[in-house]
Amino acid sequence: MITLQPIQPGSIIRIVSPAGKIDEKHVMPAVNWLEEQGYTVKLGKHVFARHFQFAGTDEQRAADVQEALDDPDCDAIICSRGGYGTVRIIERLDFTQFLEKPKWLVGFSDITILHSQLHNLEVPTIHGVMPRYFFDDNGKPREDLTSMMKLLKGEGISYNIDATEFDRPGAASGQLLGGNLSIVNSLHGTKYDIDTPGKILFLEDIDEFLYHTDRMVHQLKLSGKLDNLAGLILGDFTDMKDNESPFGQTVHEIFAEAVKDFDYPVCYGFPGGHDKKNLALAFGRDWELEVTESGTRLRLV
Repeated sequence: MITLQPIQPGSIIRIVSPAGKIDEKHVMPAVNWLEEQGYTVKLGKHVFARHFQFAGTDEQRAADVQEALDDPDCDAIICSRGGYGTVRIIERLDFTQFLEKPKWLVGFSDITILHSQLHNLEVPTIHGVMPRYFFDDNGKPREDLTSMMKLLKGEGISYNIDATEFDRPGAASGQLLGGNLSIVNSLHGTKYDIDTPGKILFLEDIDEFLYHTDRMVHQLKLSGKLDNLAGLILGDFTDMKDNESPFGQTVHEIFAEAVKDFDYPVCYGFPGGHDKKNLALAFGRDWELEVTESGTRLRLV
């Protein structure tokens, strides 16, 4: 993996909208806060554009992302939100100049597509909070933001997670990758697909039916994605839905059944994804995972 330089006061941070539309009121407080910390923030020309559910047309969104990727003075790109739409522009993007001056990319959910592409290009990324969720109801920086900034600034980080009844004890180390289950699943068979052997896989999702989640998990298993992991971390699966005729298993039970024949450690309930807490994770970096009966520790190496 390429080593990215930590950001510092004076660093340029670009904010772009690769997918869903977003209002200024959900972005500008984050811009103001970053500038108060000493960073220079540049907004994409179409960050607040609207084209049906998207932040502008495919051409507009791709142009903003491309400009940010190509900017040799930019040190980090933060996506304004997820939603849907990144898949519509991924093939328009050229990473040639980006690889001459790679930089951090931050986001989650639909941004999983960019995480996967950059992972395959051996560039680390940050699965972390986006501007709308920087602050709590009192306007104070959330732990999500604090953890994301630690990673951007090159600081060490370690998480302790409460135990669940489904956790499978064990220890592992390896590169972390993954993101939103639906997006990871949708990339299967494409050139943006990820290789998982020897790695720690993180997954989360929102607003999916349980039967469809089971289908996606079995596709991961049938494609070999779950066979040779170093470890598995399951984040939040938020607002999951069931049919009138119950599926009969929770998300944790679905995964537990799918990985029962493997022996790597599995952590359930990491606070990451679409719920109240979304702690930042550096994809492409090495982490140590230790799952015990009393809880899980995840530490950036």
